[in-house]
Amino acid sequence: MTRPRRAARTGSTDEAGFEPLPFPDADERRLADGGRSSRRWQALLDEGGPIIADGAMGTMLFSAGLQFGDPPEAWNLSHPDVVRRIHRAYLDAGSRVLMTNTFGANRLRLSLHGLERRVSELNRTAAILLRGEVDAAGGQALVAGDIGPSGSIMAPTGTLEYPEAVAAFAEQAAALAAGGVDLMWIETMSDLLEIRAAIEGVRSAAPALPVIATMTFDTRGHTMMGVSPEQAVAALTVWGADAIGGNCGNGPDELLAVIQRMHAANPDAVLVAKSNAGMPELVDMRAVYRTDPATMAACAVEMRDAGARIIGGCCGTTPEHLAAMAELARVDATMGTPGTVA
Repeated sequence: MTRPRRAARTGSTDEAGFEPLPFPDADERRLADGGRSSRRWQALLDEGGPIIADGAMGTMLFSAGLQFGDPPEAWNLSHPDVVRRIHRAYLDAGSRVLMTNTFGANRLRLSLHGLERRVSELNRTAAILLRGEVDAAGGQALVAGDIGPSGSIMAPTGTLEYPEAVAAFAEQAAALAAGGVDLMWIETMSDLLEIRAAIEGVRSAAPALPVIATMTFDTRGHTMMGVSPEQAVAALTVWGADAIGGNCGNGPDELLAVIQRMHAANPDAVLVAKSNAGMPELVDMRAVYRTDPATMAACAVEMRDAGARIIGGCCGTTPEHLAAMAELARVDATMGTPGTVA
């Protein structure tokens, strides 16, 4: 197997510097399932205004008893009622795009817990749990298959070879698709090569599904691997992501600047903002986030005004944060500010 050329990690580049992935163009790809997936995605975008996503899953599971170091994904099997209750709370808060409890459910991360043989079961079950809640709530929200980093460093800096990464992400994506997700959400990435592998894996396993791709810009306006917001927009656009943005990080102020830079680099991109509720503090071996719902709500309006279409929360955010974000943006819109909350 010929190894694809690596995308640039640091330094400035233009769109021509990123080699397109070897898949059909967008119009052809979106017809792979008769256009069903792309129609649902486009219908949500066509409603206009910002779209509220969900908030943290891990934060909610820790509050329900998950122990530090244990895999949250295992709760899809051991505590499905808790996972479903969390999804239901975000639906009640107004979320229209919700993520499965599968952030670390690839074989590489699961191997740390002896669960690498249960990739399909864990991912498929997670998708079924969320699909059940969405359908019970009327089916207006979209189910996003959550795909986080591999947990390894890509070669040559690390030991994870590109084909192995693609295969791991494809395995996870296939199971999520089998469980009935509407789209894939690749998140919390720091390396362009790894997010490219994830996109390639998803496209090979589920070519018809829309892809949201977000990176974490937590190091002086860049990812920890040196990727700038401008580089991310250029690369992810060429690689066919349907929406692009940032998640996690050090709080909403940091992400707001990222969204502003992304919008300036590509005003036509569908941008995503999913910030942590500030910087965590370690209290009794628990991460505690101090940013309250009202502050996150005000930040959501700023994200919208900076160009974000999909707005949610990451670590430390709860259904209360998301409800406040949805409500303030809705009230703000009715008072004359452009945009309405979907």
